This record gives sequence, structure tokens and C-alpha cells, in this order.
Amino acid sequence: MKTVLKLLADLLARLAVLPAVGLYWLEAVLVGKDRALRFWSELFSLAPGTPGAYLRRAFYRCVLDECGRDCWFGFGVLVHSAKARIGKNVYIGPYCSLGAVALEDDVLLSTGVSVINGPRQHGLARLDVPIREQPGQWTPVRIGPDTWIGERAVVMADVGAHCVVGAGAVVTRPIPDGAVAVGVPARVIRYRNRSESAGAETQAPPAQPSAGETRLPAAPEGNSSSG
Repeated sequence: MKTVLKLLADLLARLAVLPAVGLYWLEAVLVGKDRALRFWSELFSLAPGTPGAYLRRAFYRCVLDECGRDCWFGFGVLVHSAKARIGKNVYIGPYCSLGAVALEDDVLLSTGVSVINGPRQHGLARLDVPIREQPGQWTPVRIGPDTWIGERAVVMADVGAHCVVGAGAVVTRPIPDGAVAVGVPARVIRYRNRSESAGAETQAPPAQPSAGETRLPAAPEGNSSSG
């Protein structure tokens, strides 16, 4: 019964957004997809509650390059590029901001996460030209499947599969699969499938005596006697 109700709600949401989708595509022909998306993303971001989440998903499934059926867009979410790709079972928490990024299946974004297209979106080389007028470089950013990004983190580089990024972290370099990363800039502190911290040296086990060799136990510290 629950599945039937969800399908019905999804169908009603898709019917409700059809006029907006039509106007979006008309505007996209005139001014481009991303500029057309700005207005509609801001408008749908203000729809409250579960109905709002259904409306956002229905709209984005019609206008983004890819948008999974079971994804969730929280209140206040802004998507700035129609090139964004959203996988299956993706959760995007309230007030997140997304550029032309790829979120693979089962990604979780906590409240206020920003996923932007690299750290060089604005040129900084010249002092005689305003920053807003200098050419920048937009880098595609991918977050791998089954990755959790903590609250108010900023992601500027790829994050691998099965990762955890701590709250408030700023990811400026790629994060490998299975890593737990925290801080500004984000650094790997351990891996989910290992018990030791990243970079910690592994202590070798004590060597075993060879056949026929007798090894005396070491004297306790502080108990050595002088001859």
C-alpha cells in the first residue's frame, strides 16, 4: 500500500510540474539551460515538506542530465547547472548547493553541503581586471556511491566510493575510496575497512628465534644492575 501511495504521489507531482517544465524548456532555448534553471530552482526550493520534495524531484527528473527516481531534494536545495547528474537513492539535505556535479547511487549530503566545480571558478591572476570578469576553470566533480558528506562541508574535488567527509570539511584534493576525511583542508585520518589511522606505521611483530637458538628475556626497565 505504501508503495502504491508513493507512486501516486510521484505521478501527481509530475503532472503538477508540467507547466513549469514547459516554460523552462522555452526559456532554455532563449537564454540557455543553466540561466533558465536558476529561476525554477529557486522557486521550487521554497516548497515545504514532503510535497515540496516530490515536486522538486519531479521537476529535476525532467530537466537534469540524470536524476534517479528515488532521490530526495530537501527544502532550500539549489541546483545551478542542468548538467548535474543525480543517481539512485541519493539524499540531498536542506540548503545544499550543487553545480555541474555527479552524485552516484546512495550518496548522502547533510544540511548545507556545497558541491562546486573546483577551486578555480574565478580567475585571480590579474589585479587590473575585476575577479568577476576574469576567466575561470570549471572542473567536473564526482562523489562516489555510498558516500556520506557531513553538514556544511564544501566539496571542490572528487570523493571516492564508501567515503565519509566530516562536518565543515573543505575538500580541495581527491579523496580515495573508503576514506574518512576531516578538516580544512580535508585530510584522510583513517579508512573504513582498516582499524589504524592513515599514515600510521605498522609495528612489525617480534622476530622469532631460529631453530636451536635460545633467547633470554629482556630485563625489565629500571632493574638493570651495574657490575
